[in-house]
Amino acid sequence: MAHHNPWPDEGNTGHIWDEDIRELDNPPPLWWMLSFYAGFIMIVFYTLYYPTIPLTDEMGEYTQGMAGWTAVEEYNEDYKILRDWRVAKFADKEEKLASMTVADIMKDPELKSYAVATSKVLFGDYCAGCHAAGGAGNPGFPVLADDDWLWGGKVNQIEATLINGRIGNMPAKGMMGNLSDQEIEDVTDYVVALSEGKGGDAAVAAGKAVFAKGMCLACHGPAGKPLAPAGAANLTDQVWRFSSDRDAIKKVITYGVNVKKNGEYIEGTRNAIMPAFNERLPNADVNIKRLAVYVHSLGGGQ
Repeated sequence: MAHHNPWPDEGNTGHIWDEDIRELDNPPPLWWMLSFYAGFIMIVFYTLYYPTIPLTDEMGEYTQGMAGWTAVEEYNEDYKILRDWRVAKFADKEEKLASMTVADIMKDPELKSYAVATSKVLFGDYCAGCHAAGGAGNPGFPVLADDDWLWGGKVNQIEATLINGRIGNMPAKGMMGNLSDQEIEDVTDYVVALSEGKGGDAAVAAGKAVFAKGMCLACHGPAGKPLAPAGAANLTDQVWRFSSDRDAIKKVITYGVNVKKNGEYIEGTRNAIMPAFNERLPNADVNIKRLAVYVHSLGGGQ
C-alpha cells in the first residue's frame, strides 16, 4: 500500500495498491438509497398488514394484521377448489368404485388403472409404515410384492383382510410343554431343511417325526405347505414371516405367535397383528376396494 496519494482531490480513502488501484469514498447512487429506505417502510407495512408477531408461546397467539389473511385460510380455500374440481372430474369413476365389487373393478382396465393411481398416497399414509413403499415390507412385516400369502392373495381375500384385519396364531410348543427341548431342536432343524428342499434327508428324520407328533402338520400341511390359505406359513419356500435365522425360527416354535397367558402376552412370543381398516380409513367402503386393487397390483396378487 502506498503512503503517498497522487490523487488527493479524487475523494479516495488514501488506500492505494499497486500504485494506481484506489479505494474510493463515493456516496451510493440515489436510487439505491431510496430502495434501502423503502425496505424499512415495507417492513413496517408488512408488520401492520399481515399476521406477524407472536405474542405468546401458545399456537394462535399473534398479531392478526389489518388484512385478516392467514396462510392456512388461503391453503384451505385452494384445497377446496382442487377438491371440488377432482370431485367433478372423477365423479363417474368414484361412483363406479362405490357400486362395483373388487372382482368387477379388476375386469375393467380403465377403472382398475384409476384405482391403482389413486391409491398410492392412501397406501403411503396408512400402509407403508409397516409394509414399506411399494409393499417391499419393513423388517418384521409381510412383503406384499411377492406371491406368498398367509391369508390368500386373491383380490377378494385381500379386501377381506383389509376389512377385518388379521391376527396370527401359533401355539408355543415349548412354553406349553408340548415338546421337550431336544424335540424343539429337532423340529427346528427339520423346518430349516424343508425350506432348503431337504425335508426328506435322514439327518432330519427325528425332526420330521416331531413335526407330526406336535401336530405342526395340522396347519402347515403334511409336507410343510398349507393346503389352504388360513394364516399358516408355507415352510417349503424361503419366505419367512419374521426371519430365516435358525435361532429366530426356534424362538417362534418355542414361544409361538400372539400367545397369551392370563390375558397378557407371554415373554418371547412374536406379535403378528394387522388392524382392521374398516373404521380407520376415511370413506372406507370405497377406499378399501381401491387399496385391495392396488395391493393386488404390486406384483404378488393371485
